[in-house]
Amino acid sequence: MAIALPQKIMLLGSGELGKEVAIAAQRLGNTVIAVDRYDEAPAMQVADHREVISMLDGDALEAVVKKYQPDLIVPEVEAIRTEKLAEFEQQGYTVIPTAAATNFTMNRDRIRDLAANELGLRTAKYAYATSLAELQKVAVDIGYPNVIKPVMSSSGKGQSVVKNADELEKAWDYAIAGARGDTAKIIIEEFIDFEVEITLLTIRQWAGETLFCPAIAHRQERGDYQESWQPVGLTPAQVKAAEDISRTVTDALGGAGIFGVEFFITKDEVIFSELSPRPHDTGMVTLVSQNLNEFELHLRAILGLPIPTIEQLGAAASAVILATENSDNISFTGVAEALAIPQTDLRLFGKPDSRPYRRMGVALAKGKDTDEARKKAFDAAQKVKIV
Repeated sequence: MAIALPQKIMLLGSGELGKEVAIAAQRLGNTVIAVDRYDEAPAMQVADHREVISMLDGDALEAVVKKYQPDLIVPEVEAIRTEKLAEFEQQGYTVIPTAAATNFTMNRDRIRDLAANELGLRTAKYAYATSLAELQKVAVDIGYPNVIKPVMSSSGKGQSVVKNADELEKAWDYAIAGARGDTAKIIIEEFIDFEVEITLLTIRQWAGETLFCPAIAHRQERGDYQESWQPVGLTPAQVKAAEDISRTVTDALGGAGIFGVEFFITKDEVIFSELSPRPHDTGMVTLVSQNLNEFELHLRAILGLPIPTIEQLGAAASAVILATENSDNISFTGVAEALAIPQTDLRLFGKPDSRPYRRMGVALAKGKDTDEARKKAFDAAQKVKIV
């Protein structure tokens, strides 16, 4: 169902991923309203309108929706009063992918229960806890090592690997400190000894078949992605298993748009991990690796526009540029040196302040193979310094 352009698109969350969505939207002539909890968020710098509110404040959320009357409401972060999205949908607004899908995926417990219990998919063994005492009890059943993280967070905040019972209290405190929203609940998972961790970008259309980008491998530290690369080199059987699982989960969620579906790939299994109902941070590599990047694919899907082909253009990689200290007066050095490396590019996000490990930019690179692309991206990222 192709939608007449232009459309009025409201982004709920305006970070670096939202910025690229806004750029893609405006290239097709749409109007973008960028909403976030702080001013000068990256997407606000390229949007037509901006609003600064707490998206956990249902009244504030309702006020901005009524003010702009958007054609499409596009959540880009986890910290949103999701029950308000259901109300908006009932009032006739279109929520991407759907209000129900957003509600499921904003919380790890809901999407994990859907995948494991309702859909019968292979996931890591897991349990929940709402207190340290409860965590200490369920950790015995899960075993060690294990992974502990908040049920609602972003960019890996609050996630840690626990090797023994002595580390549980520290992990509990870290998870609660890193949680977004207003829930004190964590998920504890078995540690999967995987060969590679991947994101399968899955494009669900209003009408038409579900499409897939070639798998993207990624490496994490502190629960947050540090680099990603494409292609991965999965076997045909692994690709089929991942696509079948992704299609099953996204069909259950419904709606349209891109989903970042994460998997652990072991020697013998393809194991569902997590899902984001929007462009994925590891997918920033597609800015140089594909004929249509993940943000353009997201826009085409939600606007009902055709996606004739998705082409992977060769080995490519991304590497993050991280801050090391707190500052509200930021500049970058080493940009020229980074861009002097052949087949590299940079995205500096324009965040107004920094803190340790905050993602401030990303280096992108192509190469004759993924090893060369990864090295170029890493070297370029290392040359950029945040002053």
